[in-house]
Amino acid sequence: MGTLYLVRHGQASLGSDNYDQLSPRGHEQAVRLGEYWHSRGMHFDAVVRGSLVRHEQTLNGILQGLQSTTSFDPLVLPALNEYDGEALIQAIHPGPRVVADTPERYKQFFRILCDALAQWMAGTISPRGMPSWNDFSAGVRSTLTQIREQHVGHNVLLVSSGGPIATAVSEVLATPAEVMIALNMRIRNSAITEFSISPKRLMLQTFNTLPHLDTDAHRDWATYA
Repeated sequence: MGTLYLVRHGQASLGSDNYDQLSPRGHEQAVRLGEYWHSRGMHFDAVVRGSLVRHEQTLNGILQGLQSTTSFDPLVLPALNEYDGEALIQAIHPGPRVVADTPERYKQFFRILCDALAQWMAGTISPRGMPSWNDFSAGVRSTLTQIREQHVGHNVLLVSSGGPIATAVSEVLATPAEVMIALNMRIRNSAITEFSISPKRLMLQTFNTLPHLDTDAHRDWATYA
């Protein structure tokens, strides 16, 4: 059996005009993850990522820390891209943009987002420029099937976002769709989720772990956005 390592991108730029950029801390988280794996002799047979900038930057940071001598040509799949949080919020909260620049506004942003996610999943809203929930989840499901069929016995690194990773976990565990929201809100930046790969199925081994930050020097590096 192989292992699929799903990694959420490092801390991005919530509250800025362009969220799709790693913050300095986000870059540090990615490099630190690579260093952690390097210290344990980790190697990967294949690399998959979404097409967002933060996915590419996170993967580059991991490979920098990993010091891998393997030259990877990542498979880039838009199906691993995050849903559009701004479009979701606008669909139920039209008007001025909700800027998460204070603790209270941060809570408000995610409260509205969770409500919008539930309505999107139920088919109540169709946010502008977004696929339906059924199409979004089908894209994640198709990616998992492709990896399972092609990479039995391999270690595969997948870099994506909280939404697709939570959807993947929900698919593997066959939970109600709403469970994805709760999982999504808990996935930390650069966190690792592991699936074992067998010919017939993927099986959850770990969820949302930060072993690379489990030292006194790095524990305060844990972030959620």
